[in-house]
Amino acid sequence: MYSYEDRLRAVQLYIKLGKRIGLTIRQLGYPTKNALKTWYREYEQSHELRAGYTRPAKFSQVQKERAVEHYLEHGKCIAATIKSLGYPCRSLLSAWLQELHPRATRVVGRSQELAPEAKQSAVIAFCTRPASAQTVADEVGVSLGSLYKWKNQLLGHDAPASMKRKQDAPASSDRADLEQQLETLRLDIRRLQLEKDLLKKANELLKKELGIDHQPLTNR
Repeated sequence: MYSYEDRLRAVQLYIKLGKRIGLTIRQLGYPTKNALKTWYREYEQSHELRAGYTRPAKFSQVQKERAVEHYLEHGKCIAATIKSLGYPCRSLLSAWLQELHPRATRVVGRSQELAPEAKQSAVIAFCTRPASAQTVADEVGVSLGSLYKWKNQLLGHDAPASMKRKQDAPASSDRADLEQQLETLRLDIRRLQLEKDLLKKANELLKKELGIDHQPLTNR
């Protein structure tokens, strides 16, 4: 259960933002829509919330600090942190950053501060995104133009910027499960191909910078 302070904070922010549920949840990283509506109705009726309503944290304080530390030390890329640690969701990590390091949020457009590894992770997330391109840009903390620029630099102008899904007719439950598995496999293959292309591109740039003769060049 959520604490009294968590619930009150959510209700007050909900009111402050003009009762916009989605925006409130994105800023806090919690709760569900139904829970927020329930809390607000309770607050509206009595101008107070019941006390003694606590919920154990899903992630420990150590995990929270580890995630924030990884974000700060590895290019400040949300997508790269989640991929490396396997947790949390993007909205929750954003909430942790606001709580522990409110000044660590990246200024949009300062793409030169991002580490090469973080740029590569951002490009992969960009090219395999299930959501809009702007959503990925907001999660990474850069402008949409920077994402396209990195994609062109690392993969070339001819590389597609997304995987377009085919629009099929409504399917049965079993068929829908199979199609979901197929879509997951396609994304995995696409991600692996992107990583291969990025390594190939980096190798080509390295050879050009060093002026190496390709003929006697060994595999090592």
